[in-house]
Amino acid sequence: MIPPRIRTSTQAERGTMTHNARVHYTVPGLDAEAAGDVITLLQGRLNALNDLALTLKHVHWNVTGPHFIAVHTMLDPQVDGVRAMVDDVAERIATLGGSPVGTPGALVEQRTWDDYSIGRDDAIAHLGALDLVYAGVISDHRSGIETTDKLDLVTQDMLIAQAGELEQYQWFVRAHLESSDGRLSTDAARTEEGAAEQA
Repeated sequence: MIPPRIRTSTQAERGTMTHNARVHYTVPGLDAEAAGDVITLLQGRLNALNDLALTLKHVHWNVTGPHFIAVHTMLDPQVDGVRAMVDDVAERIATLGGSPVGTPGALVEQRTWDDYSIGRDDAIAHLGALDLVYAGVISDHRSGIETTDKLDLVTQDMLIAQAGELEQYQWFVRAHLESSDGRLSTDAARTEEGAAEQA
């Protein structure tokens, strides 16, 4: 029998386990304040990418219908790619003198979005909802690119490369939602449920 987890101390007693603790060192040529700003930005990207990897796997397991195998097999390489991005972001946080936080509790506490809302459903319905998920992640990545333009060009390069991959993954998703004249079936959708219905 596995013993239950025992809570031995509070976060306050241990020192907070957050990404915005004071930076004691960073890379040459970057001051501690700028490094702290970049670390905070990257922690948000780390949370979003961890969530995206889990969401992609959830969709992979819950797709149904005639497009099952196409979508099911399309998503595994995306999961692998996003997981690699997670590792790169976490290691960049550490390189800058921060402490990346990748625990589920921290992700849930710090995120600014709701859980993915679609369970077992048709593959195309999932892709409609997933398109909105990608749109949010990519938009925030692009904001990070803009912010790091003045702070840290090395981090910006990493985010640019990741945004390019994420945009390609979204294109793969959108190809299933696009008509021959280039319109998305989910164009007017603003929620995952709405996108799933319109797909």
